[in-house]
Amino acid sequence: METVEPISLYYKPTWVVAAVCFVIILISLFAERGLNYLGKCLTHSNQDALFEALQKLKAELMLLGFISLLLNVFQGLISQICIPSHFESTMLPCKKHTEIKGHENYSPPAINNERHLLSEKSGSFSDHCSLQGKVPLLSTESFHELHILIFVVAVVHVVSCAVILVLGGARIRQWKPWEDSIKVAAGPAKVTHRHHLNNVLKKLAWGYWRRAAVISWIISFFKQFYSSVTMSEYIALREGFIMTNCLSHQEFDFHKDMVESLERDFRHVVGISWYQWLFVVVFLALNVEGWHTYFWLSFLPIVLLLLVGAKLEHIIVRLAQDVDVMKKHPGQEPAWVRPSDEYFWFNRPRLLLDFIHFILFQNAFEIAFFFWILWTYGFHSCMMEKKGYIITRLIIGVIVQVLCSYITLPLYALVTKMGTASMAELVSVPVQSPGII
Repeated sequence: METVEPISLYYKPTWVVAAVCFVIILISLFAERGLNYLGKCLTHSNQDALFEALQKLKAELMLLGFISLLLNVFQGLISQICIPSHFESTMLPCKKHTEIKGHENYSPPAINNERHLLSEKSGSFSDHCSLQGKVPLLSTESFHELHILIFVVAVVHVVSCAVILVLGGARIRQWKPWEDSIKVAAGPAKVTHRHHLNNVLKKLAWGYWRRAAVISWIISFFKQFYSSVTMSEYIALREGFIMTNCLSHQEFDFHKDMVESLERDFRHVVGISWYQWLFVVVFLALNVEGWHTYFWLSFLPIVLLLLVGAKLEHIIVRLAQDVDVMKKHPGQEPAWVRPSDEYFWFNRPRLLLDFIHFILFQNAFEIAFFFWILWTYGFHSCMMEKKGYIITRLIIGVIVQVLCSYITLPLYALVTKMGTASMAELVSVPVQSPGII
């Protein structure tokens, strides 16, 4: 095959360089202006929590851009680092096909975007290592592929955050009529609340088998799929929160307060913590041919998600069971749901949000990794593995994203109001105007 000589900017028409730069700058300016305009809209509508979430999202995108910049700056330095050729024969994502005089070379199959990126400078780095009988730590092609990975991760991260906000907001909007029905209900409010509380006790607390730990956990596990929150549960939890904090039934807007809690939770999940970056490093290191690591890791988010969802539902069951116990003791009428941190793991409601944060990030990264492989190497690449694995991973990824955004995160926003931390926030956070959700 005839070798394609690299052409420097010395011999490129200036209009080509100017046109490419103009398009890139124009796209960047549109993105930057769009984010600024969105921030101004959130500020004018007093959406402080969502504005902080937007700022955190911009900070994460800036971090990804800084990582890409560092790859560019240190590309030459890293390319000069030479390692023994036998180091390249361990923990490979694909098998090498040929062996040439002491060190192996391979060409990844089915690369859909063939390109010649080796410049004269990068070629000198390769010659520098080959003279020593070694190979470069990373080639220019590898740097280019890492840049694509960073770009895909950034795009998928933004899309994932948008899906979380849209689906979570849509779910909570479905509960707004329940709040309105309480305020317009005729007759004493206590009659309505007692009726709904009895409905909750009938479904979750009454009966010997429902009080058994195994049965209550089984009920909680399946309940998150078909009826994560009912109207009676919403009103019963609302009653407990209001009674515990000595608030007015008619004046206090529990739904609005919960929306603000969801916005604060969203501000938390859009960020990327240090341990999640550590997971990315481990994730990349385990991409070894024959291990099927990505296939098995794709089950981790859905297992954690189902466990967190079951725990949130089980907290509602425990609250109902405790109310039933209180009603059986003399002098305990009228009873209501009593918020407490003891129902949460290690008495820390925030721990469940950390799990949700990790689940959403890992799921987004796995989806981004799939699209990166598809873009860089093609569908039939050895890194894609078998079609059955690919389809399973994609189905799990979509299920986790929808279930977590539409069910688990809104459920957390409601159930976490039963923790003492929510009562502290009620005192410290001023009341704001209704959110955009």
